[in-house]
Amino acid sequence: MKVIIDNKEIIANEGETVLEAAKRAGLKIPTLCHHPRLSNYGGCRVCVVEVGGMNRLITSCTTPVSDGMVVTTDSPKIRETRKTLLELILSDHPNDCMTCDKTGECALQDLAYEYGANVKENPYDGAMRQYPTEDKNQFIIRDFSKCILCAKCTRVCDEVRAVGAIDIMKRGFYAKVATSFDGVLDCEFCGNCVDVCPVGSLTEKLAKGKGRTWETGKVDTICGYCGVGCGITLHIKDNTVIKVTPTEKESVNNGALCVKGKFAYDFINNKDRLTRPLIKKDDKFVEASWDEAIDYTVKRLKEIKEKYGSNSIGGLSSARCTNEENYIFQKFIRAGIGTNNVDHCARY
Repeated sequence: MKVIIDNKEIIANEGETVLEAAKRAGLKIPTLCHHPRLSNYGGCRVCVVEVGGMNRLITSCTTPVSDGMVVTTDSPKIRETRKTLLELILSDHPNDCMTCDKTGECALQDLAYEYGANVKENPYDGAMRQYPTEDKNQFIIRDFSKCILCAKCTRVCDEVRAVGAIDIMKRGFYAKVATSFDGVLDCEFCGNCVDVCPVGSLTEKLAKGKGRTWETGKVDTICGYCGVGCGITLHIKDNTVIKVTPTEKESVNNGALCVKGKFAYDFINNKDRLTRPLIKKDDKFVEASWDEAIDYTVKRLKEIKEKYGSNSIGGLSSARCTNEENYIFQKFIRAGIGTNNVDHCARY
């Protein structure tokens, strides 16, 4: 189907939304509640656009394209509407950006700045939701007063993780993201809800106060906890890993991590972590170079094989290696050593 968006002709696919077609064409439409891995929600309304022949603004994230549709994504009317919507959200949002851990990567903060929302004088004065902050688990801090009810966290928990640990309870002004019976969060702690939260409502306890986003360097790598090969991004400050986020593009996990990949990174900075090979000499382990350790291993394997035979040697691999590394290891044991005594810790 041919669609014209901001005077640009686009070939759109059937079933595609206006937002999806625009993004694929490189056009920017702001949003707070949309995520490409989640169902279309239309809750924040910030993605409103004008469509020819319609006398009202429509949400681009929930409106499917139609042949010949003419769309405008930026106009004085649209900008004023988005500004009003942002001010309505901010009217029930704490104004503590200076101390919020999300500062610098908060979607609401960025859009408020871009559209000139009035944050000094609240034009919509009235009651504000006030909830206590929950930090009773060791991974996630939940500040309900900052929640904008975009439902990203509930949708990723239900649609991606298929856990359903949280949902929106009550209605209207009293609506709130909560667990069953509004109890303390007790789930798999995959951290996907934290990663999709656009504001400071969900933050990582382990990273609190350790560095702003503009102070950290980012390094893409592969999670070392199993052989799946999930892509992760290490956030580094002063040569120390302070946070881990999933790598969404060109990764096998498509932006999802387990509790280990997301939160169990403190071993990287542990002072007792082994960083060099050790060889036992006189009943004590001493540090050695990699060349020395490899030469020693080759020498001992040859000696044992010649004296006791190939079946006296066994190999145990690890789930923290990649599939390719495990394949090479078992091939080395079978073809190089000449034994089938090879096993893998994950088999148990």
